[in-house]
Amino acid sequence: QVQLVESGGGLVQPGGSLRLSCAASGFTFSSYGMHWYRQAPGKERELVGFISSGGNTVDADSVKGRFTISRDNAKNTVYLQMSSLKREDTAVYYCKVRINRNDYWGQGTQVTVSS
Repeated sequence: QVQLVESGGGLVQPGGSLRLSCAASGFTFSSYGMHWYRQAPGKERELVGFISSGGNTVDADSVKGRFTISRDNAKNTVYLQMSSLKREDTAVYYCKVRINRNDYWGQGTQVTVSS
């Protein structure tokens, strides 16, 4: 079955960096685009960015120039490199894959930006 497991979250100071990972299994990872979303307390889940199966990326305006999505098909893993973090980046971060019009989500990893 499809499984996505995020890791790498934690507490970081404003201006700091963090790299999130999403390990995938149960499907042909290299054939699918992968999404990163986040959900802050009291807010709706929002798209952070997307990486296609071919490695092309699209980022939300709120993170452009600060976050970078990449993938390692040999490791079945997608990454979210976050830098210049702001307090408003505090959220639970999720990865998602859409397969045959079904969305599969990981359990999320908490990122807290605070001094």
